[in-house]
Amino acid sequence: MRSFYVTTPIYYVNDRPHIGHAYTTVAADLLARYHRVRGQPTRLLTGLDEHGQKIERRAAELGLPPKEFVDAMVPPFKEAWEQLRCEPDDFIRTTEPRHEEKVQALWRKLEAAGDIYLGEYEDWYCVGCESFKTEKDLEEGQICPMHGKPVEKLKERSYFFRLSAYGDKLLAYYEAHPEFVQPEGRFNEVKSFVRQGLRDLSISRTTMRWGVPVPGDEAHVMFVWLDALTNYISALGGPDEAPLFDQFWGPEATKVHLVGKDILRFHAIYWPAFLLSAGIELPTQIWAHGWLTVDGTKMSKGLGNFLPPGPLVDAFGADVLRYYLMREVGFGQDGDFSHTHLIERYNGELANGLGNLLNRMLASIVRRGLGGVVPVYRPDALEPIDRELIEVARRVGRECAEHLEAISPHRALESIWELVAAANRYVDQTEPWHLLKDPARRERLEQVAYQVLECLRWIGTLLWPFMPDRCDALRAQLGLGPLEPAVGEDLWPDAFGQLEGGLQTAPGAALFPRIDAKQEAEILARLERDRLERAPMPGPAAEAGEPQEAEAEPLEPIAPPIVFDDFAKVDLRVGKILAAEKLSKSKKLLRLQIDLGEAEPRVILAGIALSYPPEALIGRRVVVVANLPPRKMMGVQSQGMVLAASDAGGLGVLCVDRDVPPGTRVS
Repeated sequence: MRSFYVTTPIYYVNDRPHIGHAYTTVAADLLARYHRVRGQPTRLLTGLDEHGQKIERRAAELGLPPKEFVDAMVPPFKEAWEQLRCEPDDFIRTTEPRHEEKVQALWRKLEAAGDIYLGEYEDWYCVGCESFKTEKDLEEGQICPMHGKPVEKLKERSYFFRLSAYGDKLLAYYEAHPEFVQPEGRFNEVKSFVRQGLRDLSISRTTMRWGVPVPGDEAHVMFVWLDALTNYISALGGPDEAPLFDQFWGPEATKVHLVGKDILRFHAIYWPAFLLSAGIELPTQIWAHGWLTVDGTKMSKGLGNFLPPGPLVDAFGADVLRYYLMREVGFGQDGDFSHTHLIERYNGELANGLGNLLNRMLASIVRRGLGGVVPVYRPDALEPIDRELIEVARRVGRECAEHLEAISPHRALESIWELVAAANRYVDQTEPWHLLKDPARRERLEQVAYQVLECLRWIGTLLWPFMPDRCDALRAQLGLGPLEPAVGEDLWPDAFGQLEGGLQTAPGAALFPRIDAKQEAEILARLERDRLERAPMPGPAAEAGEPQEAEAEPLEPIAPPIVFDDFAKVDLRVGKILAAEKLSKSKKLLRLQIDLGEAEPRVILAGIALSYPPEALIGRRVVVVANLPPRKMMGVQSQGMVLAASDAGGLGVLCVDRDVPPGTRVS
């Protein structure tokens, strides 16, 4: 049986955890729970990245030794994961001796392979990224596009890793492992970057002291990314006769890194190159997810919308927050966190959907008509409508597993809610409240009740990785104990009729009580008060070096109404971007080749070059106005328009978050 190893990025300790950290950790935790339910040996790793110049400077600003500063940052992260019901098997810190020892061991392997040499480096350095930048990486004025701050010119003696020797090897590995990086568009970015040629990588510093000393030359400390990336194997004891390493990093293990898209290059290029040099097996897959905004706005300390998970857990419960984070955003895409959307999903899907199904069958029909006892399953008495529901359950069980194996939690939830909806329709169609009144139809009442109770058992298992506490509460009402995964025992439902007849059910409080308008107002007011308490004062009281957000420009007024027939004339289609390049004579235009499901791709010019590098668009599914007449610009015929939103921060292309076939109509 294959073991399963899933890791979050180790989080940088320059600030406290927020919902961006929560998103990744919840995703990793639910994947670990799923694989445990399937009986696989499973391990989940998270932790903290505690070295580097940014930490050294931040600690100095606060008048603290770096170690004292990072020690103080550990409890908020551990507390956040406890609040969110995330249960890592290990929590690693890069300042731990067990980690530093393995980082130095990896250095020696790279050195023994002939891939480390001493030289001199001079280039632009971004403290926020903890990495060097070339001129082409920077915006005008030598500004880092990621952090919006000026970079520094550094010149120092440095050890280098021969990254340039690994370009062809990496491309060959990518070709042989087409699922190595997901989603596809991000993998295209990585391959495009490598094809442009790799420069040797500076992997040591002499201008700071807060890091792992280079073995044999303690005047140097290691580049923070070489240090940090090694955590994935140092937490397993490293490759030298370590049982955990053999079990969870060996050829029979599935090894998955979940990372934010901003650190994909480090994980998909640098980390594999280090491992190839050291003769260590590469991870199975690297999944790069997008970023979360809050109510449509980028998270910013200046705006006070860096949301910590604690107040949200207090307001809604850990399971509801976990459900929303995984339901709202297509994994791999950017997404938005909205308090009002969370409440809408809670009321519509959890309270009205699942909660109502449980309550009206268990607390009403089974309690009143069957003495609260689960009836005996009688497959010989099935009617066509019963068989239809069973088939939905079986299909949903298969599809949900497929989606979780493919690390697509939002699609797994879509499948589960197909079963919730089907079971609710079944209740409406079979009308058990009428059967309840007719003693002659007792056997049919029992059959209908069993069908729904068994579907609830299935749902309680399928949904358990996402919402463990609420699902165990659901099981308790069915008369079952908590779900207790064990290695070697596959608990995933696949056979209908396993709920034991004769169990005494235990209807309890509503699993998801509705949030009414008054409660919603109180919750939002409480969260707003919490936000205001966290928000920094403007001006000098704001954190040193933190850029102040510009005041938002007023939105344009909504245009006058149009008739539907006018809107219907616009033919919107899903298009997949196959190729993208800059026009030599234009700063703003990109030349895109887009598949619209036609015999040949269309060439469309889009004025988005200032917001997107060309390689970042390849593989994305965008929305195209397909029936505009061709227009010639800069000597190129453009055959349509790519839709995008515009604000003070630039342009955002409208993307589709599923693999919808090119040419599909948007309506």
